[in-house]
Amino acid sequence: MQASPKNQVLSFTKMEGAGNDYIYFNCFEQSIADPAALSAALSDRHFGIGGDGIVLICPSDRADARMRMFNADGSEGRMCGNAIRCVGKYLYETGMVPRQTMTIETLSGLRRLELQVEKGAVTSVTADMGPALLEPAQIPVNLPGPAVVSRPVQIGEAEYSITCLSMGNPHCVVFWPEALKELPIEEIGPLFERNPLFPQGVNTEFVRVLGENRIQMRVWERGSGETLACGTGACAAAAASVLAGYCGKNTDISVQLLGGDLTVRWDGQTVWMTGPARTVFQGTVTI
Repeated sequence: MQASPKNQVLSFTKMEGAGNDYIYFNCFEQSIADPAALSAALSDRHFGIGGDGIVLICPSDRADARMRMFNADGSEGRMCGNAIRCVGKYLYETGMVPRQTMTIETLSGLRRLELQVEKGAVTSVTADMGPALLEPAQIPVNLPGPAVVSRPVQIGEAEYSITCLSMGNPHCVVFWPEALKELPIEEIGPLFERNPLFPQGVNTEFVRVLGENRIQMRVWERGSGETLACGTGACAAAAASVLAGYCGKNTDISVQLLGGDLTVRWDGQTVWMTGPARTVFQGTVTI
């Protein structure tokens, strides 16, 4: 059927990092008037393209490019570690930024990427994820004190010990003593996301310690529900594991997620994350 003059045809690239999949739009070459509505429509896995949201790759006067990411419900996120790795891969492989080191502007500030390349293809990306912020007002979380580390709180009908921090977006880490495959995350996740303790909502990581510098994680992301991976969540989980004494500072920590593994290192200041980035397919969609 021929498109009417009011229709807009957009080119996109579907990409994923450890199973955290987004629909990417090159906004150097096209414009999107209502990205929130577009994300809600296209993220639907039955009636849309399917994904955890959309990512706009935009021009920047401060960096090589600017990343805007929108969750599946249309809300705009400040930062996504898995998405930013894919942005680096896209910029390099399209020739837009033909360097293995680049900077990306986000709502959480400038982020530096180091790309590992084999035969012209980006195989993995190390991202400077910035500091892990612990002050409650910076997260934000409505609890007193200089930090919220292993703090008992009531969520729903149960008590949990939580560690809260910001990786440019709010995170709440819960150490889980049992097998994560039995975790009723569909029931518990929304209780955290919408709890008044978190005025901007929260991403909740349920973490099981597997061994020395090895942890496993499932995540409930605000605005998207459970996802196969969350880069900032993996960083939060690793930092919380260091604070709890389960993992070492300035040491590579293997974080096992449903969509694959990420490697995180926290030196007490900056958090570094390394992981894969993969192009799934390209196409066009008529809006």
